[in-house]
This record gives sequence, C-alpha cells and structure tokens, in this order.
Amino acid sequence: MTRASLDKQPHEVAAMFDDVAAKYDLTNDVLSLGQARAWRRAVAEAVAAGPGDLVLDLGAGTGTSSLPFAEAGAKVVPCDFSVGMLTEGKRRHPELPLTAGDATRLPFADDTFDSVTISFALRNVQETDAALREMQRVTKPGGKLVICEFSTPTWTPFRTVYTEYLMRALPPVATAVSSNPDAYVYLAESIRVWPDQPTLASRMQDNGWSKVAWRNLTGGIVALHRGYKQA
Repeated sequence: MTRASLDKQPHEVAAMFDDVAAKYDLTNDVLSLGQARAWRRAVAEAVAAGPGDLVLDLGAGTGTSSLPFAEAGAKVVPCDFSVGMLTEGKRRHPELPLTAGDATRLPFADDTFDSVTISFALRNVQETDAALREMQRVTKPGGKLVICEFSTPTWTPFRTVYTEYLMRALPPVATAVSSNPDAYVYLAESIRVWPDQPTLASRMQDNGWSKVAWRNLTGGIVALHRGYKQA
C-alpha cells in the first residue's frame, strides 16, 4: 500500500500516513517552501488557548502541531488515526498524551473541549459532515473550532501557477525528500478536489457551527475557518 485513492477509504489513508511518518514534518517544510511553520503559528493564534484550556488537536500526526498549545499552558490532546504517526510522535514527544481516534467516531465524551482544531487533515476524512458533527459534539457550549486546510487561491493567475506546482513540481520534489512520493501525488490530488472557502463555510454551518468565518493565508493556498458551538 503506497497511495490512497480519492474515495478516502480509512484503512488506505491510515496506511499511507503510517508509511510517511518518519519524514512527514521535514517533507512538509520543504514542499510548503517553509510556510508550514507560519501556518501552524496562525492556527495557534486563532485558537488562542491559555492555561487551563483543554484543546483537541485532530489529525495531529506526530504531535508537532500540538506543541504551541502545550507551550501556551493549555492541556492538549493530540489525536490521529495513523498508528505510524502516533508511534513516531511518541518517540519525539513522550510528554504528549497522543491518542488514537477516528474523526467520525471520536473517543471522547460530549462537551469536553474548550477548543477543537484540525490542520491539513479534514480533507483526508472519508465523511466530512460526520467529522464536523463529531467535533461539535465534543466541544463545550461556546467553544471554538479552527480548521486549517488547503484551499483555493484568490488570484486567478496565481491559482493556475499553484495548480501546475501541485501536479508537476510537487511529485519530483517529494521523490527527493519523502519516503513515499506516491503519497504526495494523492495529497496533491486531494487538494485539487477540496471545496473552496465559501463551500466549506456553508458545510460548517449546515452541521451546526455558528459565527462561521474564514481568513486566507498565503493568498488563499491555505484558509483558516473558525466556528463556534452555540452556548
């Protein structure tokens, strides 16, 4: 198993991420031209977790995305369905309570977390609407959801260049730095078919989130969507 199909069967996606776990963070830094770290900082600022807050970091992979919350004094639960990612994360960050879980069937009680966040993972979930509902279920009333995901560049000429990069330049670069370049072909394809900013916002609203808004990063290559659970 080297590459997931776009119907996103959970066992295929998990196996793919198991296979790239060791070099995943390095590869992301290279392929994003260093932007991945800035995007993580933007997520941390949007979540704005403080001491005593309980944060669920879904699709946390090796736990790198969870570190800013822990550094802010919050209690963070990194959760992922790739055992390979979690194993690598435990090796790197033994202090983090890494937890195995499926975004569509989370192993947490209702109204548990002050904030839930998911970065670059929602598009890999087979049932997006089910995941949005589950995230709302485990969020406390008045709590916040922050989604960081690849999106649609806002400037048409740049959008064309970006699409060419995804489908032509990304695979050769991934071949040079990744343990599984085929996985990054899947990731590029999954970015191309992912909904644009207004469509994702509508889906959040349809699944019960209120005060939904988004902010574009890097010209819309990435968008931060935010919503709240009604108090």
